[in-house]
Amino acid sequence: MSLESEGWVRVGTRSEMLPGEFRTVYDGDTPIAVYNIDGDLYAIEDVCTHDGGDLAGGEVHGFEVECPRHGARFDVRTGAVTAPPAYEPVASFPVREEDGAIFTRDDRD
Repeated sequence: MSLESEGWVRVGTRSEMLPGEFRTVYDGDTPIAVYNIDGDLYAIEDVCTHDGGDLAGGEVHGFEVECPRHGARFDVRTGAVTAPPAYEPVASFPVREEDGAIFTRDDRD
């Protein structure tokens, strides 16, 4: 059984996502930003909890992504807020690799 048949969404391949790069995919209506930080992969919901803007494309500082609109920061490993004006965390999602392909999914109930 493939990961896609189990509800996982294909992000791309490891060679398409080099360290420092990100990709955005959708699991249904949920936008998910997947980041490659020094070879490790992390996925968070691509919606700033401050004003609903996209996080993807914002500057990455270590393990933090900065919302390009108002500067709120979130930890890509956990979704935790690390700098206001946001105070609510974003969801974080699992990432898996199979046969060189990267997958994620919205596993919230």
